[in-house]
Amino acid sequence: MLRHRESRIGPFSFCAILSGALVFLASPAVGIAPATDPPPAATVKKIDRDVQDVLHRYGVPGAAVMAIVAGHVSFVQAFGSRDVDRRLPIRPETFFEIGSITKQFTAASILQLQEAGKLRIDRPLSDYLPDAPHAKEITLRQLLTHTSGLHDYLDLSPADLFRLASQPISYSNLIARVAPLPLDFAPGSRWSYSNTGYLLLGKVIETVSGETYKSHLQRHILTPLQMNNTYTTADEGRLPNMATGYHHVDGKLERAPIIDPGWANAAGFLVAPLRDLAKWDEALRGGKVLSPESYRTMTTSFVTTKRESTDYGFGFFLNPVYGEPRIGHTGGSLGFTTADEYFLRQDVRIIAFTNLGDDAPEAGEALTNVLFADLYPEVAAKAQRPAPGEKAAISRIVRDAFQELQAGKDYARFDAHLGSKLEAGTGAKFVKNLGPYGPVSAAIFKGTRQEAKDRWYDYVLQFGPGVSLPCTVKIGPNGLVAGLSIG
Repeated sequence: MLRHRESRIGPFSFCAILSGALVFLASPAVGIAPATDPPPAATVKKIDRDVQDVLHRYGVPGAAVMAIVAGHVSFVQAFGSRDVDRRLPIRPETFFEIGSITKQFTAASILQLQEAGKLRIDRPLSDYLPDAPHAKEITLRQLLTHTSGLHDYLDLSPADLFRLASQPISYSNLIARVAPLPLDFAPGSRWSYSNTGYLLLGKVIETVSGETYKSHLQRHILTPLQMNNTYTTADEGRLPNMATGYHHVDGKLERAPIIDPGWANAAGFLVAPLRDLAKWDEALRGGKVLSPESYRTMTTSFVTTKRESTDYGFGFFLNPVYGEPRIGHTGGSLGFTTADEYFLRQDVRIIAFTNLGDDAPEAGEALTNVLFADLYPEVAAKAQRPAPGEKAAISRIVRDAFQELQAGKDYARFDAHLGSKLEAGTGAKFVKNLGPYGPVSAAIFKGTRQEAKDRWYDYVLQFGPGVSLPCTVKIGPNGLVAGLSIG
């Protein structure tokens, strides 16, 4: 999740080549226990079928996935092409841009410096970068948790993003793009994903340590953990097994440019294969990077000044999937989407790398969901049962209204107020964000909530294996949608 993601519009919100090769590890990666017995053959077949379904539906050239159960590698599976034109296959050791998963390395480096007594995360940014935008108003903790209010420097149109982000840029010129802007909100009062915060944290690391960000990572994390195959986007041209990134333009698959390290840096410039990221996960969770207290801080949801949980720690999203607690992060760059997710109750970590940069939906996260559901089908089936009290007529309205949002026309299921907003231009943004999900395969009723005089109906919309969106609607007295939240 390196690109700017959030879009909020009025009362709406939107947050939001295929032959498989199964390879079981014969020897352990450093810090990871040897491979255990693989899943049953029927489970492996189901995973293969569901992963290929995702890749086919969303036009993903290739992917590599790994599951680690109770600290033991269960399996690795590779699909499709790392280079479509040359017909080169993805391998388990293929390199991918990991995008915003880099933020975990940045957050851990800040906490290491705090443990060394070189900074304090609750001090203002001005203590370390006095010339940074709004430096006296925001703290390092707010940068770490995306609650600073700093505008995201990647809040660009897709055309501008692809045109600019592959070109070299200096830190000072990048910060100058947002420096004149006011804060989007009072620091600490809201959550809004902002790469600007992590760009500044990278500069804090450099200022406090006296090293470049990459040199600091190398000396304090990559070398000690024997992450010998972790590089940056600047190195891609010399990596022999590097995946080529792709994206869709008007429905056609095209090569994506490589994001310049100046644009990504501490917010998302690392490149790695599955095995190196698995080393990182094991070491971070196992106390080899941070003290237990610092790790708890890193994986605890920040609470805003309005006493609202953000479901985000320091480089970790903390949100349930299939009703199960999950912590992790996704990564997205111009030509890649990735996900690294840990399910606490099952003690299973699932990593998925893809070489498609489209972000609606994110293929990396879809694949981690697929693997979890196929490894734990009873858990997934329970989560997909509808709650009691479903009204069939409202469920039909929800599905029909969502299809209207995807199509961008008619809006017959919306009341006059919302329909006019959609017709006036708001609807185009929903077409862009929701259209790529494809047809709704199921609308699962999850209950109702009363807010003041309004009753809201909660659903989970499914789009085939691994892909879903939460959806909440308010139905007006005329039986039409009077309020909607998606994501």
